[in-house]
Parts: sequence; structure tokens; C-alpha cells
Amino acid sequence: MKVFKLMAIGAVAVTMTSCVSQKQYDALNENYKQSIATLGERQSEIQSLKSSNAGLSSENALLKGQNDALKSSLDACLTNTGQGSANIDKLIGEINASNKYIKQLISTNSKNDSLNLALSNKLKRSLDNVADADVDVKVLKGVVMISLSDKMLYKTGDYNVLPAAAEVLGKVAQVINDYDTYSVLIEGNTDNVPLNSNNLPKDNWDLSALRATSMAKILQIQFGVDPSRITAGGRSEYNPKTTNASVSGRAENRRTEIIIMPKLDEFMKLMDVAPVKN
Repeated sequence: MKVFKLMAIGAVAVTMTSCVSQKQYDALNENYKQSIATLGERQSEIQSLKSSNAGLSSENALLKGQNDALKSSLDACLTNTGQGSANIDKLIGEINASNKYIKQLISTNSKNDSLNLALSNKLKRSLDNVADADVDVKVLKGVVMISLSDKMLYKTGDYNVLPAAAEVLGKVAQVINDYDTYSVLIEGNTDNVPLNSNNLPKDNWDLSALRATSMAKILQIQFGVDPSRITAGGRSEYNPKTTNASVSGRAENRRTEIIIMPKLDEFMKLMDVAPVKN
């Protein structure tokens, strides 16, 4: 049998070599190899497509599950339409109430800003003839601040208000009395030069506080400002406007400030206002 197979193979070989030339045989053999390689690539592509198809099938199943869950939620919403409408109506009511509250706050703040601006302008007009170095008027965050230099108000180291300051204080008091719903805070400030004495004022704390209370008494007694509106206190050297390293800086830090602002209890009431519900 083995002899027969060998004879058959030999016969095929003889037939091939007798049918084609060596050049043709080599070309046919090369084409065969390329066909085998191409077949391998196609098989690899087919396997890759199968893997991609498996991934797409998995994603499709996931999306289908999510779609089913959304459909169930929508069906539940449609089933409970009455309750859903009630919740929506409640939410709309709360939004409307909040909007009304916001408008109320904006209106109140605008009113306060307008009053503060009018107050500031009136003060500036009434104090036009006073040197800018001695009086500074400004509005800061809705609060009117009047800064008066100690040179205009007091002798060095003293807390008694000079008679020459009466004209300025009288103009300030007139505006304060015109806006009788506002509070008045008087703050005394000094530089950092030590003041040591056995009598009053003993130090800068005493000096700043006594200057503030001295001015409060002038406003009350001479110009009729309601004392229940006034708060007087001293801040010593611990609230400087600028450096104490120079003569001009120390002069700027020695000052008494009159702060005019809406009353604290009115402001707190505003903060406690609850939204008005429909």
C-alpha cells in the first residue's frame, strides 16, 4: 500500500512538472500562499465582528432595561396624576411666595438706599463751607459716616468740645433730627501716642470714650437730638485709618466719627419677615 501511495505522489509530481513550467509552478505556489494569508485575515475580521456584535447585544440589553424602568416610572406618574398635580401646585405656590418676599426685600433696600443717598447729599450741601481736611462725609454699605478731625473739635489731650465746632455740629444735628428714625453712633478714635495721667483722661481709652460722650451731650443738650437714638463709645488707638508712623497719619487717626444708620431692631425685623403665602 505504501509503495502504491509513493507511486501515486510521484505520478502527480511528474504530471505537474510535465503540464506546467517551473516558472508557472512557482507563480501558482505563490498565489496559493497569498490565498492562505488572506483567508487568515478574513477569519480574524470575522472573529472581531463577532466580538463587537456580542458587545452591541449587551449594550442593547442594558438600554432596553433602562427604557423599561423609565416606562414604569412614567406609568406610575400617569397613574398618580392627581397627587402629582397637587405637588406641582404646592411647588408653584412656594416659588410665588419666595418671589414676593424677594421683591419686598428689593423694594425695602431700594428705599433705604434712596434715603441714605438723600441724607448724604443733604449733609454734604450743609457742610460745603467746612474744610475738607476737617470733615469727611461718605456712604459706605448703606451707612452714612461723618468723620470730624480732633483739631476742629478739641484741644490736645482734652475731651471738651471747642465752641468753634458748634456750627458744624449744629448742621449735623439738623440733618439727624430730620431723619428721626435713624440711629446715631458716635465713636472716638486716637493715635497711638501714649497718654499717661493721674487725672481723667488717664489713657487713650479714656480720651476716646470721653470725647464721644462729650459730643453726644452737645447733640442732646444744645441741638435737641433724642438721646435714646445715640450710642457713644471709644475705640482708643485700635481703629486707625492710616499709619501712625507720620505726623499727618497720626492727625488723620485722631478723629470722632458720627455714624447714621437705620435702627438695628428695624433691620432685624426685616430679616425675620416670613414669606407671604398665597
